[in-house]
Amino acid sequence: MNPDLLARMRDIHELNMNQASWWPPAPGWWLVGAAVILLLVLLWWGLRNLMAYPPGTWHRDARNQLLALRRLSRQLAPEQGMRELSELMRRIAVTRLGREQAAGLVDEEWLCWLEARDPEGFPWTEQGQPLVKIPYAPPGRYPVTREELLNLIQAALAWARYDRKLLP
Repeated sequence: MNPDLLARMRDIHELNMNQASWWPPAPGWWLVGAAVILLLVLLWWGLRNLMAYPPGTWHRDARNQLLALRRLSRQLAPEQGMRELSELMRRIAVTRLGREQAAGLVDEEWLCWLEARDPEGFPWTEQGQPLVKIPYAPPGRYPVTREELLNLIQAALAWARYDRKLLP
């Protein structure tokens, strides 16, 4: 063996752990962190949804029907959408209070009842007039815009939300 080559060889040195920094982490750890945060957000959203609309309750069914009506509002004439919304809200009211108390509510009494039980404080007596006029009027008698319909559907979603304090 060549002594010159042997003299150039160096011994193995240990790593100095004080020089290796743990920050910033490798890209894989960033992905793991982002996945954990996303999982926590989805878990929070799912639990919030389950608390707001428990499975097997009329609240979930009412919400699903209102959301379906909102999706269909682009295809329906605004008057037809208002008729559907009026019927759906009356069915929700009968389910919430019972036929004896809710079936007899008409006109201003119906809108005042809605306003009194709305957790968001939506002005049903002012903006809800199409709900009591359009379903019983001839087509074209009371023109309504799609924005008014969407506004009432959004208010109905808040009104039909599951809340133990609002239950009779």
